[in-house]
Amino acid sequence: MISKIVLASGNKGKLREFSQVLGDLNVEVIPQSEYNVSDAEETGLSFVENAILKARHAAQATGLPALADDSGLEVDALQGAPGIYSARFSGADATDEKNNHLLLEKLQGVPAVKRTARFRCVLAFMRHANDPTPLICQGSWEGVILEQLSGENGFGYDPLFFIPELKKTSAQLPSDEKNKISHRGQAVALLKESIKPYLK
Repeated sequence: MISKIVLASGNKGKLREFSQVLGDLNVEVIPQSEYNVSDAEETGLSFVENAILKARHAAQATGLPALADDSGLEVDALQGAPGIYSARFSGADATDEKNNHLLLEKLQGVPAVKRTARFRCVLAFMRHANDPTPLICQGSWEGVILEQLSGENGFGYDPLFFIPELKKTSAQLPSDEKNKISHRGQAVALLKESIKPYLK
């Protein structure tokens, strides 16, 4: 019976979200930072590979089942970039501000109809470091990249990511609404259902 899962992240927002979701299933989610586990090197070439690398690293270091997520933005006009490099798009000292600025720069002159994009999220759950069948849950969220930032909520590329049917950016949505429909929200909902057999 699994009662504790280590989260391969020190991100407080992610910890809160996963704790809420998995709390219903009587599972305690503990960040890897509590075990002094460093971040895994993200050497994978896809969201799936990186999520598995992170989960395996956390499971190996703690001896506990581990959950990791890898997510990012795919922009069609940039052949899917920034993709797995979303967090470090503007280099080693990347910030949200620099990443957004670089994205706008690269899309300069691209018409609205060609600014389609999606957020992707992949969750990987591993019962132990050598788990041959990690549980993989994915979500994606379609939108369009604006020409200027709009909205105060969220983080990352949220102020540029416009959802046409809602006529709002991700950064203009209240967090509870965003969590229901976002890429991570979809993946987390899938995880909640899919993980039940693993917890028996």
